[in-house]
Amino acid sequence: MKQHKLFHWMWLSLTASVFVAFPAKADEVQQKTVQPNTSNSKSPITKINRLSEIPLPATTIKEWLSQSPTFDFQSQSPIQITGVQLDSTADGINVILKTAGGKALAGSTSTQGNSLIVNISNAQLQLPQGKEFRQENPSAGIAAVSVTAVDANSVRVTVTGIDKTPVGKVVQSQQGLILSLTTESEPAIELLVTAEKRPENVQDVPISITAIPRQEIEDADITSVSGISAKTPNFATFTPSSRNFILYSIRGLSNFNFLSRDPVAFYVDDVPYDYADFLNVDQPDIERVEVLRGPQSTLYGRNAEAGVVNIITRKPTDKFEFNGSASYGNYDTLDLRGGISGPLIEDKLFFRLSGKYGSRDGYVQNTFTNKDIDYQSGETGRAQVLWTPSKDLEVSFNASVDNYRDGAPAYVFFGQRDPYKIQQNFDGFSDLNSDTQSLRVVYKQPDFRLTSITARRFSDWKFENEADLTIRDIITQIGAVDSTVFSQEIRLQSPEEAKSFQWLFGGYFESRDFNVGADGVRYGADAPAYYQQFGFTRIPGRNQTSAAINETTKAVFAQASYTPIDALTLTAGLRYESFNSYLDNRQDTFIPANGSAPTSSGQINDIEKDADILLPRFVAEYRLNPKIMVYGSVARGYRPPGVNYRGVNPQELTYEAEKSWNYEVGLKSSWLDDRLNVNLAVFHNPVQNFQVPVPNPASGLFADVANGDVSITGFELEAQATPIDRLTVSAGFGFSDAEFTKYTNPFTGQNFNGNRPSYVPDFTYNLALQYRAPTGIFARLELQGSGTTYLNDANQYKQGPWAIVNARLGYELNNLGIYFFANNIFGTEYPVILSTVRK
Repeated sequence: MKQHKLFHWMWLSLTASVFVAFPAKADEVQQKTVQPNTSNSKSPITKINRLSEIPLPATTIKEWLSQSPTFDFQSQSPIQITGVQLDSTADGINVILKTAGGKALAGSTSTQGNSLIVNISNAQLQLPQGKEFRQENPSAGIAAVSVTAVDANSVRVTVTGIDKTPVGKVVQSQQGLILSLTTESEPAIELLVTAEKRPENVQDVPISITAIPRQEIEDADITSVSGISAKTPNFATFTPSSRNFILYSIRGLSNFNFLSRDPVAFYVDDVPYDYADFLNVDQPDIERVEVLRGPQSTLYGRNAEAGVVNIITRKPTDKFEFNGSASYGNYDTLDLRGGISGPLIEDKLFFRLSGKYGSRDGYVQNTFTNKDIDYQSGETGRAQVLWTPSKDLEVSFNASVDNYRDGAPAYVFFGQRDPYKIQQNFDGFSDLNSDTQSLRVVYKQPDFRLTSITARRFSDWKFENEADLTIRDIITQIGAVDSTVFSQEIRLQSPEEAKSFQWLFGGYFESRDFNVGADGVRYGADAPAYYQQFGFTRIPGRNQTSAAINETTKAVFAQASYTPIDALTLTAGLRYESFNSYLDNRQDTFIPANGSAPTSSGQINDIEKDADILLPRFVAEYRLNPKIMVYGSVARGYRPPGVNYRGVNPQELTYEAEKSWNYEVGLKSSWLDDRLNVNLAVFHNPVQNFQVPVPNPASGLFADVANGDVSITGFELEAQATPIDRLTVSAGFGFSDAEFTKYTNPFTGQNFNGNRPSYVPDFTYNLALQYRAPTGIFARLELQGSGTTYLNDANQYKQGPWAIVNARLGYELNNLGIYFFANNIFGTEYPVILSTVRK
């Protein structure tokens, strides 16, 4: 047996990068700034208490179903704003809204260019001086403050900064509402996410979730799934130097069984991405990322047993903006990115165009051909159009393309002394193309929101690479696969303002056509005769499999959350899903080396596997105080059954569904006036019929998908801190204890009970220190690492613990920046993929 591995050498680079951006309106508020009140005003101030914002329990069905919340518990009528007062403070200004009877107001904040906006519902403007208030230059750094009526029952406060957006905090007072503003201090950050399909503070979501905002994405230079995993506890990726065929795991569940559906649902702007070969593409212009761990079946269209990775890109804006960057590093690494956005019709129709081009030389040299084998070159482009014909309707069309022309993955022998040199007679290639189109329609009414997402995604991958890793003409691996996914998701849900009762109903349909144009090997003149025992009876020549698989998913799902008392929220959800996998045709073909007519060595038709299931979810969350929340959840996980086009015997052509229960308890907490957030989640996940891809012991090629049982227990701990202004610290640690409890290899009869599943590290961690000085100096230092990972289910081969250090130093001036960065400073080397071939 000859083993080989791919060393992933995170290269050291010294790079200059320039970023240019002009302010623009945010399409949807994803991040807002919060500043502790430093007012020297004598006005009595009471900090917001989240518990006081929750309405009393409903006493009638009509009240229970009503989605027009009010913060005046004595009356449903709008609160009258009778006066506006501006008071100067030591570092800014307070905007005081006075109300009739001193009734409390509640407001939500957003940003638009240099303006901070506070929208106040259930309020009417009744000012003595007229319908609106406006004050020019009320304080240093603030150009204007205005208070206007949006409609008969809502009011808007707009504060416009001179050269940057003011920092503000909304607090309730005995007068009505106070907006405390400053333009000096570094704010604490309250990150809003849409994990539960409504904007809310990440600290209020009873899910183990890692949220990465736009600024951190830019600071850490995150442009792919691999970059996201480095910031996420219990999320590990393993990819060769080629961008294709990424292996990953979240909470002990991996896509090592790449013949089945992914255990994680990957979304880019609500479009589901699928299959290991098509996931790790570049993602320019990312606005934010949300990684949800644990089963997600009652809020998202595509069911996910292990979690969801939700990537949201920047939206079109109503003002022109441009951003761009260029970087160059060793191995002739070139990275060019750019984006432009603006209005086509003012206040109605907007666009955004973005893209990226990148190339680099390979890390591994073929000394036989004197060429690098794992070079990269390719581009990604995205176009978006947003149409808002009215305040209630939003229509967006998104399209993207990917075109990559890479060298073959850099496979080298396991344990090779120099992993950057190899001798082989064939170099190979890897070409990936994909295109995506989606239409998203959102219709909002006071009592509901309706969302429709229609999407199509096509991906195509062709490759050839050396399989024997020698200069002999023995065996070359070949492949050509394509996938077309059409999906339709519809959600009807409560409005964003709903408080005591939130609900969601949804439906999902997905059709996937997966075609294997070629999956096999090409034999050369030096191929030995024993390859005949693999089932290939003729050499030299080419033996390959072609197959067509059709999959259909239909699902309905619902979830409701109710707050019976102030501190307690109960959530229940249910999903019904039916799944059908159909092997339309599989054909094994022999193509002679002399060019004569190919012959078929076997054909299989009409193999079908289907199933349906109910997936419940229950959550209880309790607030000990406005800053500390504990929760517990129970959720059913599911990975559907399917057909195996590589199977030979009848029992190998299908495999069973994977099912699990996920038990989780967690803590979300904020300390020191929101300068420190600490979150903890502990989970236990027993899995039945865990899907295991099994290699044929003779060929080393995966031939069967077996089922076993696995037990997974672990935790995630995350912390974010701002110990001093402008210095941020973020850290994460994930631990996963996964082992087989019932599994026997069907080919060898080996019992693997007690072994760890493949590609599941026992722990992962990340740490980042970042300082952005008032003088423009920017510095960032990162530590990322992983524990022991086994590379096969027999646990014969493993990757030991590793750690890498990255650094970034730059200077920023207004909208410009230049940065120097070095990745993997100490040159850590580790294998990321192991496979075997017979000697």
